[in-house]
Formats: sequence, structure tokens, C-alpha cells
Amino acid sequence: MLEEILEKDKQSFEIHENFYNLTITEVAEYLKQNNYSKYITTQLFNWIYKKNQGDINSWTNVSKKLKLALQEQFSFDIPEITTTLISIDGTAKFLFKMQDGEVVEGVLIKFPDRLTLCVSTQVGCAMGCSFCYTGTEGFKRNLRVNEIVGQYLGADLWLKKNLELYSPLNKITNIVYMGQGEPLNNFLNVKKATLNLMEPQGIALGQRKITLSTSGLVPQIMKLNDFPPINIAISLHSARNYVRDTLMPINKVYDLKQLFDAINTIPLKAHRRITYEYLLIDGLNNTIEDIEALSELISRKTSKINLIPFNEYPNSKFKCPSESNIEWFSNELGKRNFTSTIRKSKGNDILAACGQLKSKQSI
Repeated sequence: MLEEILEKDKQSFEIHENFYNLTITEVAEYLKQNNYSKYITTQLFNWIYKKNQGDINSWTNVSKKLKLALQEQFSFDIPEITTTLISIDGTAKFLFKMQDGEVVEGVLIKFPDRLTLCVSTQVGCAMGCSFCYTGTEGFKRNLRVNEIVGQYLGADLWLKKNLELYSPLNKITNIVYMGQGEPLNNFLNVKKATLNLMEPQGIALGQRKITLSTSGLVPQIMKLNDFPPINIAISLHSARNYVRDTLMPINKVYDLKQLFDAINTIPLKAHRRITYEYLLIDGLNNTIEDIEALSELISRKTSKINLIPFNEYPNSKFKCPSESNIEWFSNELGKRNFTSTIRKSKGNDILAACGQLKSKQSI
């Protein structure tokens, strides 16, 4: 399955019919090959990313000749938001429709000091994690660069029409690759999308404003030295192999030792930490034995543990622990000098919380 997905990844990388598939370097090369000045690259990125203006006819400082050439060779379509749900806490869930009719969900999450967009990287997911609603639909295909970046652009356009819901915040400040799919199973496209999101001449998100979450795909983790230096989060959920096996089939292929050997190769800049996402499930991974296992496995110096109370979904077999147990678990980690946080559930009432996203559901 991995080889099949990576081959689809390669095919997606080679498709350039949509302009948003191109990095700024590739745009500059296109202009050079067609005898246009390199400085026009900045103008193009200013229109399509900074101004989020996909209507090429409105580009006032671009020549008619170039606009005609671009229209002949490229599409400037982005995914269409066909449905939007707003949670009582202000979270917005979008259903994005791709050109081939496939759909994915994305989530805009409001915090006091930031607006975070949770982005999908695949239609469905091949990882089959037993706690995740997305995994129940299986894997269909990788998203292309334009379909990943396009979720940001589509959400940004929607936000501009609904600023009153998020005042005084007026722009998306953070991206998390925590929607549908395993980002590292779509390595090249996610890498290129990240470069476009970070490009100073475009959207210009800082590297600390983007977080990639992975279930533990060891061969791809080993390649992260060839990835922009963004925040990395590991979906851990148990420090005991036999428990993690029941939650995440990937652990049967790459167990905890292999996973942490790979994690230790991730290049960390000064004062950076790996975030370990730990889904708290009642009666499964919320005991003193789990605390002790975490203490033996994880480095306190380079780690942060993000505790996520399980978000239930239709027909889920797991339950969320009590609030007292969640607090106890967090306090026990603190006693052992771990840095940990408890993630506050957002959008639970519209199935927009962690682990609840699914394509083609009735939203």
C-alpha cells in the first residue's frame, strides 16, 4: 500500500495544469523559458497569494500577453466550499469539493489570539486508526498541491465575508496538517504546499505557524531533513506497543523503538520540541502504567505532550475519560517534569473536533 501511495504522490507532483501547483522557483523558471522578466514572479505571487485574487483579468500590472499565455496553459481554480457548518464555539467546518468531484473537510478554529486552519492532505486515509472517523472510509487518493493550498485560499475568501464572526481576528494565522489523511504519505505535495504557504512573496506564514502531524510513518520521518523546518507532531496515543497496536495498525509495521529511532533523526532548531499527541481513551491508555511507560520512552527536554480527550463519533467503540481522570493524568505528567497541555475540544457539536472528520458525510 505504501508503494502505491508514494507512486500516486509522484504522479501528483508531475501535474502542473493548475497554477497553484507551482512553487515560486518553478514560476520563475516558466517565465524565464518564455522570455519574461523574472521580477514578474513577485507580481504574480502578490496577486494569487497576498491578494488571493484568482481572476486573472483583474491583474492590473501584468501584461495582456502574459495573461493570455497563462490562461492558455494554466487553471486558477481552487476547491469549492459547498457546505459550511458553524459550531456554537465559533469553529467553522468546510466541505471542499475538488475538480473531480471528490470532497474533503477542513476546519477553521478560533482561539483568543489566533485563527487556525486544519487542512486535509488526502481523500480518506490508508492508516486505519481505530479511533479515527476518517479511517472508516479508506483511502482514495492524494491531494495535489493546488488542492492543499486551495483549502487555505478558499477558507481565506470565506473569512473575508464573515469577519464579524471572528473579530478582532481578521486572517488565518496558523495551519495544521491534522485533517483527513496522513501528510507524510503525500510527502512531495505537502512539501510543495508548505513552501507556497511559507513563501515571503505570498502568504508568508512563519515556520512556527505550521504544524505537521504524522501517525509514525518511519521511512518518511527519516526524510524530514529534506522538509521545511516546521513544527512536527507525533500521534503517539500509547507508550506501550500492545496498546498502540490496537489503536494504530502502523505500529505493527513500525513499532515504538523504530518510531523513536526515526524521531531522533528529526533536525530540531534551538528551543524546538516534538509534540506528542496523546488521545485519552477511557479504560485503555489512561492508567498509572501508561504514565510510567511515557516516562521511560519520552525525553522531557525535547518533548511536549498534548493530551486530547477522545472525541466520540457515531458508532465509535471508545469513550472519553472523566474530567477528573484527565486532570489526574495531566498532573501525574507534571510531577514527572513533563511539559503537557490538555487540548480543549472545538467543534464537537458539528463533528469538527480531532478525529471526527470524514468525506461525504451529511453535514
